[in-house]
Amino acid sequence: MTTREEIVELMKQPETFRVEKSISTTNMDKFCEAICAFANDLPDSRQNGYLLLGVTDDGKPSGLKVTDELQKKIASIRVDGNILPMPVMSLQTFAFDEGEVLVVEVQPSILPPVRYRGRTFVRIGPRKDLATREEEDILAERRGSHFPTMDNTPCPTATMEDIDEELFKEHFLPKAVAPELLDGNFRSVKDWMVSLRLYNRHYDCPTNAALLLVGKDPRQFMPGAYVQYVSWSGMDNASQILNQRIFEGNLCTLLPQLDTFIDMAIVQKRPRPVSALREEVICNYPKWAIRELLMNAIMHRDYNGNAPVRFYQYPNRIEIVNHGGLYGKARPENFPTVNDYRNPAVADAMRILGYVNMLNHGIPEVQRELLANGNGEAAFSIDRITTFETRISLSQTWRKLEGNGTADGNPPVNPPVNPPVNPPVNLPDNLRLVLVEIRRNPQITYDELALATNKHRDTIRGYMKRLRTEFHLIERVGSDKNGYWRILTGEAEGKADGTESMSKEAEDNL
Repeated sequence: MTTREEIVELMKQPETFRVEKSISTTNMDKFCEAICAFANDLPDSRQNGYLLLGVTDDGKPSGLKVTDELQKKIASIRVDGNILPMPVMSLQTFAFDEGEVLVVEVQPSILPPVRYRGRTFVRIGPRKDLATREEEDILAERRGSHFPTMDNTPCPTATMEDIDEELFKEHFLPKAVAPELLDGNFRSVKDWMVSLRLYNRHYDCPTNAALLLVGKDPRQFMPGAYVQYVSWSGMDNASQILNQRIFEGNLCTLLPQLDTFIDMAIVQKRPRPVSALREEVICNYPKWAIRELLMNAIMHRDYNGNAPVRFYQYPNRIEIVNHGGLYGKARPENFPTVNDYRNPAVADAMRILGYVNMLNHGIPEVQRELLANGNGEAAFSIDRITTFETRISLSQTWRKLEGNGTADGNPPVNPPVNPPVNPPVNLPDNLRLVLVEIRRNPQITYDELALATNKHRDTIRGYMKRLRTEFHLIERVGSDKNGYWRILTGEAEGKADGTESMSKEAEDNL
């Protein structure tokens, strides 16, 4: 709190970027603009600003009587929602022979630019004015310099008691620091954490990244910091749960558990004869690809959300969903060529632990692994704002092995490659997109089509019905489980809807 002597000295000085005087008690807009400007602290003085009510320009008390009503009115400025982010301010009253002075002390905001009713105010010397575009850019850049990302942000409610110091010293520190630097170095755990940007000295507390990495209970501070695995018996979440598991705890213990789980519970392998003297190993999903996609979800997720990373397994696919869409410079039009890091400290820690490489070639490598294993490329929902979803289809080679003894008694159908197709001119764009996906993968399911086109499953059913019965462009070959979709490019031998031949108009257009 400010002392009486300090206030007397401020009253004597002329108005500056830190001081504004007023004899008015009713001009609320003026007061709000002054508080907003002080909070922005354009000169970056990191000193508090003072609004002195009841003081004349020459620095003398004006005879003001500070009432409870006036104090409540001024204090309400902080919470009325007109100034955002909410300013940090305090009120004090000082009595003089000539009258009372109400002092409003405003701290510089760590989250500039601060706006009053959508407008940014700053002080240029004694003058208050609207910020220019360049000045707003300066304030926005300063905001990033305070706490550039969520994981680098200090957690004031946490202490060193919330950190597993032994785990940090024995497991993480030897991997993060060269052995010659550790030998004979008697720094404390806190000092090492400061050097690794895991502890903030100014606020005297660990960062969010430290809690995620070596915290005793990260979910106490970030409730969504865990991975939820569920195995479903059917193709959607309405089916029966076959298995479920929660992976929680700090990353130093959670990541090895996930690594082992993928190898032991997700990836299945079996030999397939290639010749009389040789056989090859076939797997349902390549381990490295699933591991990479899951690690990416943990690394890039938004930890401000309360939802976990969802790791769901269905009979025909795996889905990985994390909170938070594309971040920073990564946009739908440039993904995956361009990447950015929502949690750079977490990403760096995972690199140190050996789970990611941060070289921006993970996704291309994943796609090559999946294609080589017969899974087809992973599908990404990259246009969503709040979530990022990845879908990996079951290996076609594995499906054929599994289908040798199917429940319906039908042998698996080996689909031919659909020919190139030139859809009719009058075909709606949504149906064209579905036709393209069928061309890429004749065995594609309704769920996979829904994910690829960002449509609801019921909507896809309607599209498929129109392609079959209205435009006569596709037909189903084989059973629902083991069959495939064939694109019709000429006279069909038999339509699913009973039509004997393709319409002449559709045939001409194709």
